[in-house]
Amino acid sequence: MKTLFNILKYALLLSVSGLLMWYAVQGQDLSSIGRHVREANYTWLIVTMLLSVLGYFSRAYRWKMQLGAAQQKTAYWDVYHAMMVGYLANLVLPRMGEVIRCSVLQRTSKVPVQVALGTVVTERVIDVLVLLSLLGTTLLLDYNTFWSFVTDKVLAGRYDALARNRTPLLVAAGIALLLLLGLAYALFRNLERLRQNALFNKMVVFVKGLLAGIFSVLKMDNKALFLFHTFFTWLVYYLMDYLAFKCFPATYSLDMRAGLAVLTFGAFGMAAPVAGGIGPFHIMVQGILLVYGISKEAGIAYALVVHGSQTLLVVLMGGISFVASMIKSGRSVRQLATEPLAVVTDAVE
Repeated sequence: MKTLFNILKYALLLSVSGLLMWYAVQGQDLSSIGRHVREANYTWLIVTMLLSVLGYFSRAYRWKMQLGAAQQKTAYWDVYHAMMVGYLANLVLPRMGEVIRCSVLQRTSKVPVQVALGTVVTERVIDVLVLLSLLGTTLLLDYNTFWSFVTDKVLAGRYDALARNRTPLLVAAGIALLLLLGLAYALFRNLERLRQNALFNKMVVFVKGLLAGIFSVLKMDNKALFLFHTFFTWLVYYLMDYLAFKCFPATYSLDMRAGLAVLTFGAFGMAAPVAGGIGPFHIMVQGILLVYGISKEAGIAYALVVHGSQTLLVVLMGGISFVASMIKSGRSVRQLATEPLAVVTDAVE
């Protein structure tokens, strides 16, 4: 039954990605998309892939610094391999890669999974802050371009209709607020009873370990180096998207502001809870390139080639890291692929 459930779960995730991809290409000239793909200058694409490798190395070093600040001494390659296995897992199980990489690191370096998860949470919070900063910068740099596109192409008179029908939105917000307040009150009233519960106390221990990882960055000796690797990682992401413009005649002349917009909105697409960002990434990138006057066919061709090359790179590098982690930990392929949730459960218990 469990195997059947997993098969159905994976099938559902793939179906969602497939439907989103269908939505991205529906009504378009497939032969024109194919022509854009064939005309691409793949030399530039190789450059972006090499840059991506440097970005992965830098990101792994940043994670190692966080673990060190949390009093967890680990070998660099153990950290790197665990991270790449997590990225590989995200191609199939959206967002589960974060848990899986902590599981792998626990097996190879004995790092408590709750501490590793805490550092990953911090990493994600930092990335969100950077992404929000990039979003604000993008909108400020090209405010007129985006505002004209939204008002002329997206809203087209819908704003007034929404303003006239605010009541359902306000009611929903009020109900959500009341539910949150009720939950907080119930927890406060039953706090003493919860403290006598063994499972609750185990959860408290788990959360304390999680918080130790989250706040590890505050204890870091060399914060400047940590900030450098954060900056370098996002610079690599930016250069990958911008240099990929040079692959296609249709996007060759786009400027650096367009590259920043593709980076920002493409990152939102990759953050969507679907396998490998397949579908949302393509829709977001196609849409943002449409703002800059690039046809839907050329935009989806760009997204397909960029996403495909990066997926191939993750499969290659993640596959190597998976084998290396399997050998280091002495686990079987099946164990490394199926144990992460059990590891988290063990950490709580």
